[in-house]
Amino acid sequence: MIALLQRVSQAEVRVAGETVGRCGRGYLVLFCAEKGDTPDLAKRLASKTARLRIFEDEAGKMNRSLADVKGEALVVSQFTLAADTRSGTRPSFTPAADPELGRALYEEYTEALRTEGIPVETGVFGAHMEVSLTNDGPVTIWLRLPAAPKN
Repeated sequence: MIALLQRVSQAEVRVAGETVGRCGRGYLVLFCAEKGDTPDLAKRLASKTARLRIFEDEAGKMNRSLADVKGEALVVSQFTLAADTRSGTRPSFTPAADPELGRALYEEYTEALRTEGIPVETGVFGAHMEVSLTNDGPVTIWLRLPAAPKN
């Protein structure tokens, strides 16, 4: 399971020209479920997302979490994070979970993040979306549970 976190001052997602989700200070989370992922893994990833300390404290050190700064999250499904690009020039998406499992785990992750006290808005699972953001830092962190196998 993958979550690409971008620390943002604002983010927005549109479907067919209409804004369906937005957030202020916090994270734009690009989320991808992979084959074999479980609801427990989604809950663990949400907990890690809420507690990861990548916001600056008074000394300018990354020492505060999304929960600490009372930040928001915009969670957008993105199966392309599971792309396998090891051979050829056309990515393979076979590592991604099938759409039914992907949707269920996306919903599990967003609900678990809400349970952590984070205000969450979302994109539309499976839709063609336009995402805009102002990356703050820039800070972009790639989370993957379980850890990627070593080759």
